[in-house]
Amino acid sequence: MVGLASAAGLAAGGLPLARAWSLLSRTPKALAPVPMKPVVWADFLGVNAQLQWFSPDIAQQQVKHLQALGLGWVRLALHWMLLEPEPGQHKLEGTDRMMALVRQAGLHSIVYVVGSPRFASSAPAGAPYADKYPPTDPQVYAQRMVALAQRYPMVDVWQVWNEPNIPAFWQPRIDPEGYARLLQPAVAALRKAVPSKPIAMAGMAYHSEMAGRGGLMLDAMGKLGAYKLNLIACYHPYTAEPEGAQDGARDFLTHTPFVNQGLRAYGVKQIWATEWGWSSYDGPKEEQPIVGEAGQTGHTLKRLALMATQDFDRIFLFTLADLDARAGVRDRRYGLLREDGSPKPVYHALQRFLAVCGPRLLPGTPMRVEGADGRAGTAAEALPAGLVSIAWQRADGQRLWMAWAHAPMTVSLPGLNLGQGKAVWHQPVAGTQREVRAEAGQSLRLDVGTELQILVW
Repeated sequence: MVGLASAAGLAAGGLPLARAWSLLSRTPKALAPVPMKPVVWADFLGVNAQLQWFSPDIAQQQVKHLQALGLGWVRLALHWMLLEPEPGQHKLEGTDRMMALVRQAGLHSIVYVVGSPRFASSAPAGAPYADKYPPTDPQVYAQRMVALAQRYPMVDVWQVWNEPNIPAFWQPRIDPEGYARLLQPAVAALRKAVPSKPIAMAGMAYHSEMAGRGGLMLDAMGKLGAYKLNLIACYHPYTAEPEGAQDGARDFLTHTPFVNQGLRAYGVKQIWATEWGWSSYDGPKEEQPIVGEAGQTGHTLKRLALMATQDFDRIFLFTLADLDARAGVRDRRYGLLREDGSPKPVYHALQRFLAVCGPRLLPGTPMRVEGADGRAGTAAEALPAGLVSIAWQRADGQRLWMAWAHAPMTVSLPGLNLGQGKAVWHQPVAGTQREVRAEAGQSLRLDVGTELQILVW
C-alpha cells in the first residue's frame, strides 16, 4: 500500500489531480463494479449511535427506528475523559443505560474507547485539549478497557481508540509507532480478560492517510506487525461525493480496492468501514461540501450501493441521529433521524432501498447496456460515460439492476428479455415506482436520472 497517497492522489494531494482531470473531460467515466460476495443487510450494514447523549425516551425511540430498518449492529463511543475525569471517579450512569438498551434490543455492538483524561494524558501542562493526546502510560488505558469489558459483557467487539491518523484524535503529531505502543498492551489485556471477544484496530480516518507525513497508516501498522495480532482492520472512507473526490474524479473504486487488497495481503481476515456518511448541515462550510438533506439522502444510497460491491465484511453508517450543540456545526447533522427522534428523508429512502433489495443479495450477471451512441456492453469502458451500473439477484430469484448517471440519459437494455412480463423501476429517493415494458421486438428503454434507481424483474 506504500505510495498510494501520491500515486493515486489521495487526501490533500488528490484535489489538484481531480481538478486537472476534470479540465480534460466534462463527463466522468462510467462505473460497473461487480459485487464480490453476497450481502446480508442485517449483518453487513450497521449504524453509529450516541444513545447516551439523549433522554431515555428519545434513545429508545431511536433504537426502534433502527430495528424498523432490519439492521442488527451499532457502533458506540466511550469517551474516557468523561467516564473518569479524575482517577477512580467514575461517571457511568449514561453508559449503563445505553448498554442496557442495546442488550434489551438484541443488537450487536462494537465499542471504542478514546480520549485521555487530563490525569492520564501525555499533553503538556496547560494544553487546552488533553483528550487529544494519547495516555502517558498505555497500561493504564489497557486497564480501563478491561474494566469496561468486564462491566459490559454484552459488547461483541472492542475497538482500541479512534482515528489516530489525524490531529483531532492524536497529538502532537501522527505517530504509528506511538499508536502501536497503545495498541499492543490493550490487545494483550483484553485477550486475557475476555478471550472470546474480537478486537478491532482504531478506525482510521479516510483511507488512512497520515496528516503531515504521507503514506497510509494501515500500511504503516502492517509494517509494524500489528496484523499478526489477528485484529479487525477498520477505516472511514469519507469522500466529498459518493463516487469519490470532488470534480468527478470517481476514485472511490480505485482507492478502496487498493487498500483492501493490501490489507488482505497482510493476512487481515476482517475489514470494516466503521464510519462513512454525509452531514445535512447548512454551513458555514467545514471540509465537507454543503449538500443539505437532499444531498445526504442521494449520496448515502449511492455510496451504500458501491460499498456493497467491495471487499468489506461490515460497514457502519455515521450516524443514527443528529446531535445537539455539544457537537460542531457539521457534526451535528449526520443523522438518519433528527434530534427529536423523527426520521429525516435519508431514513425513509434507506428504508425503501432495503425493502426493494430484500434481506439478502447475491452477485448478479452484469447488465448489458446500450447508450445513445449505439455502443453496448457490460464493462465500464463500454458503457455510456457517466453511468453507474450494478447487478444483483435477490434471494427470491428476482434480478436487480441499480443505476444512476452523472447527467440524465436514456439507455436501452438489449440483453434483458422480459417476454410478456414486466419489470418495476423503483426510485427509492423519491419514493415512487412504475411498471415498465419493452415495445414489441424492441429492447427495454429507461430514463436514468442522477439519483439511484433500481430495476426489479
